[in-house]
Amino acid sequence: MEQTEQLRAAYAMRRAMLGDAYVDRATGDTDETSQQFQDHITSMAWGVWTREGVLSTRDRSLLVMAMTAALGRMEEFRLHASSSSRTGVSDAEIDELLFQVAAYCGAPAAISARRAIKAVRAERDEA
Repeated sequence: MEQTEQLRAAYAMRRAMLGDAYVDRATGDTDETSQQFQDHITSMAWGVWTREGVLSTRDRSLLVMAMTAALGRMEEFRLHASSSSRTGVSDAEIDELLFQVAAYCGAPAAISARRAIKAVRAERDEA
């Protein structure tokens, strides 16, 4: 299937934020349905990152972390938290974000995210 310019841009953004190794693993399944699914997810989720608009990459990163934490999607939260240095988000900003999550989404979501961010930082510091 030929990629559109928008899909190519979305894949480029996904690679810039998450790294080639992650995207290569995620898209490594070569059956047609898996590839169509990856194209759909990339177009939908990463295409929004390539939109022109007033939100910066940093803003979008903070929003994604807040939303994934609020939804209890810790695998996705960890993924985006691990990539925060590529988007210009500091550790202090993530810490503050978790206070907002606690206030507006509840303590369980924020506690899970806090545990996740501590693990992300420990892995980063070991590397």
